Amino acid sequence: MSYEILESKETYVGKIVRVTVDRLRMPDGSTAVRETVIRGKNASAVLAVDADGKMVFVRQYRHAFREMLLEIPAGILEDGEDALTGVKRELEEETGLRAGKVEYICELYPTVGYCTEKIYLYFASDLTKSVQHLDPDEFIEIERYTPQEALEMIYSGAIKDAKTVAAIFAYHSRHK
Repeated sequence: MSYEILESKETYVGKIVRVTVDRLRMPDGSTAVRETVIRGKNASAVLAVDADGKMVFVRQYRHAFREMLLEIPAGILEDGEDALTGVKRELEEETGLRAGKVEYICELYPTVGYCTEKIYLYFASDLTKSVQHLDPDEFIEIERYTPQEALEMIYSGAIKDAKTVAAIFAYHSRHK
Protein backbone atom coordinates (compact mmCIF):
# COMPACT_ATOMS: atom_id res chain seq x y z
CA MET A 1 0.00 0.00 0.00
CA SER A 2 1.13 3.51 -0.72
CA TYR A 3 0.94 6.42 1.70
CA GLU A 4 2.31 9.83 0.71
CA ILE A 5 3.02 12.72 3.07
CA LEU A 6 1.56 15.81 1.43
CA GLU A 7 2.35 18.26 4.22
CA SER A 8 4.12 18.07 7.57
CA LYS A 9 3.99 20.78 10.22
CA GLU A 10 5.90 20.74 13.49
CA THR A 11 3.50 22.00 16.15
CA TYR A 12 5.48 21.53 19.36
CA VAL A 13 9.13 21.18 20.43
CA GLY A 14 9.87 20.14 24.01
CA LYS A 15 12.71 18.75 26.08
CA ILE A 16 11.98 15.10 25.23
CA VAL A 17 9.55 15.11 22.29
CA ARG A 18 8.46 16.97 19.18
CA VAL A 19 4.97 16.81 17.69
CA THR A 20 4.12 16.96 14.00
CA VAL A 21 0.78 17.08 12.23
CA ASP A 22 0.93 15.43 8.80
CA ARG A 23 -1.54 15.42 5.95
CA LEU A 24 -1.37 12.10 4.04
CA ARG A 25 -2.66 10.73 0.79
CA MET A 26 -4.14 7.34 1.59
CA PRO A 27 -3.95 4.26 -0.71
CA ASP A 28 -7.46 4.99 -2.05
CA GLY A 29 -6.54 8.60 -2.94
CA SER A 30 -8.34 10.24 0.00
CA THR A 31 -6.49 12.42 2.51
CA ALA A 32 -6.15 12.04 6.26
CA VAL A 33 -4.44 13.83 9.12
CA ARG A 34 -2.03 12.05 11.47
CA GLU A 35 -0.29 13.40 14.56
CA THR A 36 3.11 12.00 15.50
CA VAL A 37 5.02 12.35 18.74
CA ILE A 38 8.69 12.12 17.79
CA ARG A 39 10.91 10.84 20.55
CA GLY A 40 14.39 12.30 20.05
CA LYS A 41 16.23 9.42 21.68
CA ASN A 42 15.55 5.73 22.14
CA ALA A 43 15.50 3.94 25.48
CA SER A 44 16.51 0.65 27.01
CA ALA A 45 14.89 -1.34 29.81
CA VAL A 46 15.85 -4.40 31.84
CA LEU A 47 14.10 -7.15 33.75
CA ALA A 48 16.65 -8.05 36.41
CA VAL A 49 16.29 -11.29 38.38
CA ASP A 50 18.21 -11.71 41.63
CA ALA A 51 19.83 -14.84 43.10
CA ASP A 52 16.57 -15.65 44.94
CA GLY A 53 14.66 -15.67 41.64
CA LYS A 54 12.89 -12.38 42.38
CA MET A 55 12.35 -9.74 39.74
CA VAL A 56 13.63 -6.26 40.57
CA PHE A 57 11.21 -3.38 39.92
CA VAL A 58 11.21 0.36 40.47
CA ARG A 59 8.16 2.29 41.56
CA GLN A 60 8.15 5.89 40.42
CA TYR A 61 5.77 8.77 39.75
CA ARG A 62 4.54 9.05 36.17
CA HIS A 63 2.96 12.44 35.69
CA ALA A 64 0.92 11.56 32.58
CA PHE A 65 -1.13 9.16 34.74
CA ARG A 66 -0.67 10.96 38.09
CA GLU A 67 0.35 7.60 39.60
CA MET A 68 3.27 5.81 41.18
CA LEU A 69 3.78 2.98 38.66
CA LEU A 70 5.67 -0.28 39.07
CA GLU A 71 8.14 -0.78 36.20
CA ILE A 72 11.36 -2.46 35.22
CA PRO A 73 14.41 -0.14 35.30
CA ALA A 74 14.67 1.89 32.10
CA GLY A 75 15.93 5.11 30.68
CA ILE A 76 16.79 7.19 27.67
CA LEU A 77 20.03 6.39 25.88
CA GLU A 78 22.71 9.05 26.06
CA ASP A 79 24.20 10.54 22.88
CA GLY A 80 26.25 7.87 21.09
CA GLU A 81 25.38 5.20 23.67
CA ASP A 82 24.36 1.74 22.47
CA ALA A 83 21.37 0.00 24.07
CA LEU A 84 23.40 -2.61 25.97
CA THR A 85 25.64 -0.01 27.59
CA GLY A 86 22.60 2.11 28.37
CA VAL A 87 20.67 -0.70 30.02
CA LYS A 88 23.62 -1.59 32.25
CA ARG A 89 23.99 2.06 33.24
CA GLU A 90 20.27 2.46 33.96
CA LEU A 91 20.14 -0.71 36.08
CA GLU A 92 22.95 0.55 38.26
CA GLU A 93 21.70 4.15 38.43
CA GLU A 94 18.15 3.20 39.39
CA THR A 95 18.69 0.11 41.56
CA GLY A 96 22.32 0.13 42.67
CA LEU A 97 22.81 -3.28 41.02
CA ARG A 98 25.28 -4.46 38.39
CA ALA A 99 24.52 -7.34 36.05
CA GLY A 100 27.04 -10.09 35.41
CA LYS A 101 24.89 -11.45 32.59
CA VAL A 102 22.66 -9.48 30.19
CA GLU A 103 20.49 -11.10 27.50
CA TYR A 104 18.72 -9.23 24.68
CA ILE A 105 14.94 -9.78 24.42
CA CYS A 106 13.68 -7.52 21.63
CA GLU A 107 13.12 -4.04 20.24
CA LEU A 108 9.71 -2.76 21.34
CA TYR A 109 7.49 -0.02 19.84
CA PRO A 110 5.23 0.79 22.83
CA THR A 111 2.77 3.20 21.16
CA VAL A 112 2.72 2.56 17.41
CA GLY A 113 -0.41 4.60 16.75
CA TYR A 114 1.23 7.98 17.25
CA CYS A 115 4.76 7.82 18.71
CA THR A 116 8.22 6.96 17.33
CA GLU A 117 9.59 5.72 20.67
CA LYS A 118 11.71 2.53 20.60
CA ILE A 119 12.71 0.59 23.71
CA TYR A 120 15.32 -2.17 23.71
CA LEU A 121 14.42 -4.86 26.26
CA TYR A 122 16.88 -7.07 28.15
CA PHE A 123 17.05 -9.67 30.92
CA ALA A 124 19.77 -9.32 33.57
CA SER A 125 21.07 -11.80 36.13
CA ASP A 126 24.16 -12.52 38.25
CA LEU A 127 23.49 -9.28 40.10
CA THR A 128 25.95 -7.66 42.49
CA LYS A 129 25.47 -4.65 44.72
CA SER A 130 26.80 -1.30 43.62
CA VAL A 131 25.68 2.26 44.30
CA GLN A 132 22.41 3.85 43.19
CA HIS A 133 22.89 7.12 41.23
CA LEU A 134 19.47 8.74 40.80
CA ASP A 135 18.92 11.81 38.64
CA PRO A 136 17.96 14.92 40.65
CA ASP A 137 14.31 14.58 39.59
CA GLU A 138 14.08 10.79 40.23
CA PHE A 139 12.50 9.43 43.38
CA ILE A 140 12.42 5.64 43.16
CA GLU A 141 11.31 2.84 45.46
CA ILE A 142 12.76 -0.62 44.74
CA GLU A 143 10.50 -3.68 45.04
CA ARG A 144 11.08 -7.38 44.35
CA TYR A 145 8.52 -9.99 43.37
CA THR A 146 8.57 -13.61 42.25
CA PRO A 147 7.76 -14.26 38.59
CA GLN A 148 4.37 -15.68 39.63
CA GLU A 149 3.59 -12.61 41.75
CA ALA A 150 4.54 -10.37 38.82
CA LEU A 151 2.15 -12.24 36.52
CA GLU A 152 -0.65 -11.94 39.06
CA MET A 153 0.07 -8.20 39.34
CA ILE A 154 -0.41 -7.83 35.59
CA TYR A 155 -3.76 -9.62 35.75
CA SER A 156 -4.90 -7.61 38.79
CA GLY A 157 -3.95 -4.29 37.19
CA ALA A 158 -1.12 -3.53 39.61
CA ILE A 159 1.41 -3.57 36.73
CA LYS A 160 0.24 -1.51 33.75
CA ASP A 161 3.44 -0.35 32.05
CA ALA A 162 3.78 -1.87 28.55
CA LYS A 163 7.53 -2.52 28.59
CA THR A 164 7.23 -4.18 31.98
CA VAL A 165 4.31 -6.37 30.90
CA ALA A 166 6.20 -7.40 27.75
CA ALA A 167 9.37 -8.24 29.68
CA ILE A 168 7.50 -10.32 32.26
CA PHE A 169 5.67 -12.30 29.57
CA ALA A 170 8.97 -12.79 27.67
CA TYR A 171 10.60 -14.06 30.87
CA HIS A 172 7.79 -16.57 31.44
CA SER A 173 8.03 -17.68 27.82
CA ARG A 174 11.78 -18.34 28.01
CA HIS A 175 12.10 -19.53 31.60
CA LYS A 176 9.26 -22.01 32.14
